[in-house]
Amino acid sequence: MNKTIQTVINVSTAKQVLGDSSSIDDDLILCSSFEEVPFVTEPKKMNCLFVGLCLEGSAQYTVDTKQHIVHKNHVTVINDGQVISNFMLSPDCKGVAILCSNNFFAEIVKEVHEISQLFLFAYSHPVFSINPENASAFMDYFKVIRVKVDSTDHIFRRQLVMTLLKAMIYDIGNEIYQFQMSSSTRTRAEAIFNEFILLLKANFRKERRVGWYGEQMCITPKYLSESVKQVSRRTPNEWIDHYVTSEIRVMLKSTTMSIKEIAQTMHFPNQSFLGKYFKEHVGMSPSKYRKS
Repeated sequence: MNKTIQTVINVSTAKQVLGDSSSIDDDLILCSSFEEVPFVTEPKKMNCLFVGLCLEGSAQYTVDTKQHIVHKNHVTVINDGQVISNFMLSPDCKGVAILCSNNFFAEIVKEVHEISQLFLFAYSHPVFSINPENASAFMDYFKVIRVKVDSTDHIFRRQLVMTLLKAMIYDIGNEIYQFQMSSSTRTRAEAIFNEFILLLKANFRKERRVGWYGEQMCITPKYLSESVKQVSRRTPNEWIDHYVTSEIRVMLKSTTMSIKEIAQTMHFPNQSFLGKYFKEHVGMSPSKYRKS
């Protein structure tokens, strides 16, 4: 019998272990050692983006029941919704990590769709190697970002950290792209998943039917659902809801659009329908979320 995952890993839970040092609200936290990362042996579900770099030694863990071993100069990317367990470190293991909330990451890359698409590749390839020069550049980013995160009296602290993170994400995205181009083992399911995400990004504001996406891709909704879930452990409907709610969150927090205008932009029948949809998936009304 499958056990329900009762615990999650996010910035908030990490802060309970590390305190408030090197963090921004519940959006970002930096771990200067793998030993600080709140991973244990029992399964936990990721509720944020994790990016780590192994500097020495090795680490072992499973993502969605698949075992991975990380060595020096290996980058690990673990996405929201994936389940991690069996985390073990070698005695000489050293590494750094960044945990970023989904909303914070979405805000950073909201105008850079190719980057978030590259990070999706990590669902099926969560570990890849980089050369020593790029590992050194990763650490340079990490150190500068940490200094700015700790500069709590800086009036533009949040915006500055976001800008530095975007530059770092560009570099990591390039590494993922190079790895993706050199990989000759991409499965049919991975190809379908990538095509679906690209199509979803272009159409989620007006199309929320799995059948419509299947028609555009010339495959059945069942085959689409099986392929997407095989790669990402999420159904197409869950991906659709993720993109729709993320977009609404950004508009509520980053624009002065009325809820009625947001409903029209997102092609909801009316404001009331959007309110019910948003509360069902986020847990609060759009107006309450805007004020939070």
